[in-house]
Amino acid sequence: MATTFPTTVARSHRRWQELKHSVNWLYLLPALFFFIGYQLYPLLQVLYISFTDYRYLRPDPPNFVGLENFSNALADPIFWTGLWRAAIFTAIFLPGVIFIPLFVAILVDRVQHATLSTLYRLILLIPAVIPGPMIFVLWRWLYDFEVGPINVILINYLHLFDYRNAPQWVGDSPLTLPAVAIMEWWWGLGYHTMFFLAGLAAIPKELFESARVDGANEWQMFWHVTLPRLRPIFLILVVLRFGSAMAVIDEFLIMGGFNRSMPTYTWTVYMWHLGFQLGDWPQGYAAAIGWIGAISMLVVVAALFYIFRNQD
Repeated sequence: MATTFPTTVARSHRRWQELKHSVNWLYLLPALFFFIGYQLYPLLQVLYISFTDYRYLRPDPPNFVGLENFSNALADPIFWTGLWRAAIFTAIFLPGVIFIPLFVAILVDRVQHATLSTLYRLILLIPAVIPGPMIFVLWRWLYDFEVGPINVILINYLHLFDYRNAPQWVGDSPLTLPAVAIMEWWWGLGYHTMFFLAGLAAIPKELFESARVDGANEWQMFWHVTLPRLRPIFLILVVLRFGSAMAVIDEFLIMGGFNRSMPTYTWTVYMWHLGFQLGDWPQGYAAAIGWIGAISMLVVVAALFYIFRNQD
């Protein structure tokens, strides 16, 4: 009897722990519901539509066409031109969105005064809390050819241009993609700086002190101490911002619209144009374009994971 009681108690305790762990899974149900209902199901629905001739404004039921939409998209020069424009924008956008916040984070991290350090962080985060539409309207006004403050300063105060040769920042201009990239750099500066500040805070200060004792200068400490330990931060930001840059649409619609000659008419704008603006809305074909673009991005993301993999 003396040996049975402890065994019974241990068995009851084990059953209670198993029941407790089972109940914990219930907390995942809301997240699982939203994942299936708002992410997985739409993805599967779009995948199904991409294999049909589905047209939203046509009452006829869609027909299964197999890979016809995909083959047509791969032969579509408008799609490839749009994908190339998105790649150019990404190549312009990514270096600035990584190295500018890194530089700012290093400067802020070296501020010793606690109040000033907090103030700098708050100032940097101001653009991140401004709604997107307000950002787009603000920068559209800044870039305006006639009344925009940028051209007014360049013409009336710096006298670098006149109204005949002033820069055309948006529209059908080679400056459009860099102009949008600059807007995105400013908008995300504080948000991205916080990533690097978190990474810098995780680096032991003893490493820098040891490097100084060994005679390392600032550049050597940055290259051999700071950068290797920020590799996970680089991976997160590069992957996230690569995906957002290749799939930009709102900014391009505001800065360029649906004119196919504009540098902002990328593959995402083309997909939206087909799916919700042109003809009877050939959404099956638009879905195929979206999947081809998404798969192309996943291939690059896989390469980025390999490049920034942990080499320790």
